[in-house]
Amino acid sequence: MAESTVTQELTSEVLKTISKSQTAVVEAIETWASVVQSVKPDLPQMTVPFADKLPTPQDVVASAYDFAEQLLASQRKFAEELLKATAPLLATGTAATGTAATEKKTEKAAK
Repeated sequence: MAESTVTQELTSEVLKTISKSQTAVVEAIETWASVVQSVKPDLPQMTVPFADKLPTPQDVVASAYDFAEQLLASQRKFAEELLKATAPLLATGTAATGTAATEKKTEKAAK
């Protein structure tokens, strides 16, 4: 259980650090964008053919993360199925090792 608590604390600290870093980057980009907006010249409106058919940046991000979420869920299921499939081997190997060790201790004690 101690390892689990240490792992959870480490995971929590890593996620907090990442969150703080991301917040700092977003604030820096907001500041930069505000400065650029105030000094950029007005540009003529451009029309790109089929622009209305292109996904928005928000759609692209949402789609990419939806895909990543599905991929991660699939990988997790795969890993769990592999663990189930190999569980009999691991249990047998552990049990056999434990039995062999117990037999050796019993033989030594008998001598």
